[in-house]
Amino acid sequence: MAPASDAGPVPAVRIAVAGTAIFAVTQTLAAIAPRGTTGLVAVVWSLVLFVVGSVAFCAAFVVAAGRSRDERVTVVGVVWLTDVAPVAVARALRIALVAQCVVALVTAGIRPFSAVAFGILAPMFGLGCIAWFGARHGIFAPIVTSTAASSATPRAAATATPPRTDPGDVAVPDDEADGDRSDPDDFDQLFRRRGRRKQ
Repeated sequence: MAPASDAGPVPAVRIAVAGTAIFAVTQTLAAIAPRGTTGLVAVVWSLVLFVVGSVAFCAAFVVAAGRSRDERVTVVGVVWLTDVAPVAVARALRIALVAQCVVALVTAGIRPFSAVAFGILAPMFGLGCIAWFGARHGIFAPIVTSTAASSATPRAAATATPPRTDPGDVAVPDDEADGDRSDPDDFDQLFRRRGRRKQ
């Protein structure tokens, strides 16, 4: 995955800026003349931005979930590009989102009971652009797991040979043990050992 560079706008920035500019124009015209074609165009464009932004946000969530297996993906990094994107890209996407919110609130405040009020749905587009760029191109720290130390002890325990014991061995008192070991060829001692084992 190649991170985006500061040189030139990336596609996500171009799309966000273009969508925001069109939204500002349609909302302004609808605020001036809320009825007729201008109002219809403003409603349609606001709904388009809302749908596109929602799809982009859901897709970003899926991509971020997939990357979280190998990288430390953060919510603030995905939805606000904190420390995960080039400064110029993050600034442009944030400004686009803020501009959408301002235009939507101002125009809806001017014409609260008209088609212009649908503009409050449009900022979802800016949020979707940010989330998509963060999930797709954000730079997150990799997850480093040390398996050598954790697996060494269980593996050694599994492969360790348990101490072997002879079921026929019988504990011999210390006073007799010394006598038995003193003369291994003494048959009397051998018979005594067998007798103790049978008991």
